[in-house]
Amino acid sequence: MGRNTRFVQHHTTWYGRIREAVDGLARTSPSRFAILIFTALILLFTLLFSLPIASADSAMTPLHDAVFTAVSVICVTGLSTVDMATHWSPFGNTLVYIGVNIGGIGVLTLASIMGLVISRRLGLRAKLMAASDSNPSRLHAGPINEGQAVRLGEVGNLLLTVAISALVIELAVAAILFPRMLIDGVALGDAVWHSLYYSAMAFTNTGFNPNADGLGAFANDYWFLGALMIGVFLGSLGFPVIYTFARAWRRPRRWSVHVKLTLLTTVLLMFAGMVVYIILEFDNPKTFGSLNAGDTIFQSLFMSVMTRSGGFATIDISDLHGSSLLVTDMLMFIGGGSASTAGGIKVTTLAVLFLAAFAEARGKQSMEAFGRRIPRDILRLAVSVVLWGATTVAVATVVVLQISKAPLDMVLFDVISAFATCGLSTGLTASLPPEGVYVVAATMFMGRVGTVTLAAALAASTSRQLFKRPEERPIVG
Repeated sequence: MGRNTRFVQHHTTWYGRIREAVDGLARTSPSRFAILIFTALILLFTLLFSLPIASADSAMTPLHDAVFTAVSVICVTGLSTVDMATHWSPFGNTLVYIGVNIGGIGVLTLASIMGLVISRRLGLRAKLMAASDSNPSRLHAGPINEGQAVRLGEVGNLLLTVAISALVIELAVAAILFPRMLIDGVALGDAVWHSLYYSAMAFTNTGFNPNADGLGAFANDYWFLGALMIGVFLGSLGFPVIYTFARAWRRPRRWSVHVKLTLLTTVLLMFAGMVVYIILEFDNPKTFGSLNAGDTIFQSLFMSVMTRSGGFATIDISDLHGSSLLVTDMLMFIGGGSASTAGGIKVTTLAVLFLAAFAEARGKQSMEAFGRRIPRDILRLAVSVVLWGATTVAVATVVVLQISKAPLDMVLFDVISAFATCGLSTGLTASLPPEGVYVVAATMFMGRVGTVTLAAALAASTSRQLFKRPEERPIVG
């Protein structure tokens, strides 16, 4: 009797009511709950960045700059409207460091953790939500092959792997960077802070720089640049791939199709991008034209890796040829792996589209990869992601063009960088008026939350159609 009384009293308190309301939202609509958490974090960090203590000159940061920085940090984008190296105080820089690590965990995993803390239990819906970070198709289709996904009983291990992998990789990259900074004459305290800062920005694929000169001081330091590439590459693979490596890195035959497609497509795009940059920029004196063959290859590889969402650059992006800007647009739009710190439509989305095209060309009814058949639901999901991504980029580009009156190639580049949460910029974003800043901030939010998650959140409910209408084929092509 006493226990039941305490139970009722607990649920009549304001904390109990809030906890039950949040828990109910997490159970009935995990996608909306995830977006709610994401939005709440952005609002919180906007408030914190607006405080005088957050800026180096102890003045309040303008609202549009605070909003943009908060979105860029939580969405791990890397674009900025202020000088990230000089504008923020130590408190502000600490906020940036904490924010990118929170954002890098991923919107669905973050929502699962928050739901666990609030409700004090990990229910079935929360487990499904966490598991969807390892297989986003759970939000779209119904039951899927459990052999291709993380099982519900392993969700706790998944969340633990997310936290441990982020910590271990960031510390490992920082350990590589730290001695190099000491050799280059960086003071001990700055070397510790900068190595941790750079490693976080690399693994979360953000690309903020603590130095006012950017990577200029390390433009020819291949040890330093190599460490950044390792961090960006690992962060762009995705937590499902890292989780698989942690469990079965010696048994490739047991890897899922998702892992194999992610690795294969990522490596192909990385080296294809390197070759294209060599061909297009070898005669450009402002970029790679003055370099020898070895330096050109390395710098082209670095550029190709950073387009996956890394955001670091050793050259001025506006100095690239127009053809190179267009290639970079394509690579940024593709992005990295699913459930990773990278953005874009994801490499597996591109791979599924190509598999569908190959199957159609060969007259096959189904898509196949690595001895497995891929269901057609995944193709519809891939087409939806590309369509909504392209629509978001197109609308944002038109609006920013109208606001800024800047050249199309510059506007398109920065808009795609925002959508793909890449962080590379031609310099346009920093010169936009407040209304343009808000448009780019909204584009970053759309890109990070993901079109599939957003669509699932907007759908109040899903209904099962128990009948089929007559079939009729329109002319296509």
